[in-house]
Amino acid sequence: MSKTKYPVIIFEGIEASGKSTNINNFSKYLKQNNYKFIKIREPGGSKVSEKLRKLMLNKNSNLNAKTDLLLVMASRSENIDKILNKHYQKKIILIDRFTDSTIAYQHYGMGINLKTIKSLNSFVVGKFKPNLTFLCTANKKNMFKRLSSRSRTNRYDNFKFKFYDKVRIGFEKLSKNKANYVLLESDKSTQKENLNKIIKAFKKIIN
Repeated sequence: MSKTKYPVIIFEGIEASGKSTNINNFSKYLKQNNYKFIKIREPGGSKVSEKLRKLMLNKNSNLNAKTDLLLVMASRSENIDKILNKHYQKKIILIDRFTDSTIAYQHYGMGINLKTIKSLNSFVVGKFKPNLTFLCTANKKNMFKRLSSRSRTNRYDNFKFKFYDKVRIGFEKLSKNKANYVLLESDKSTQKENLNKIIKAFKKIIN
């Protein structure tokens, strides 16, 4: 992994895998240690992207897979233009989901052609590339336990397990044998252990 002063760090994973918890804990660490950083989520981020997020995650939105894909790409395009390019190499960038989520959900989960997704990702993202990705995992039992305890759920929290299983397998394939991927297992590790793992990986790439 190449070193950089301001890396782009992605947090990936299925619903209720500890993704938001891990990114929030790491954000606190960066703030406490006076690192310059920004944090955004996908879908969401810019003003337009947040509107697209509401549309995508609304339980009453009966969107087909192609529409889902194009809304994700539209959200990402707005973020690249309005937020990410502006801060690239000037601040540490944390993103809650990015291009691999699109492949995991829209290709492995929904069955959209992989070449189409890769082509759209390349078109939208251009030269903007992550330096480090954390993959958060949870087993079936814990995932559904956490989802059932949520006071508010969205459209993506209510798919059948078969869909989530396809997505999980997709993430595993995407992360396999990649040096810039670090696994964070919420079933086997505490929040503190996962934070220490994040910090250790972060220090390896920070210049």
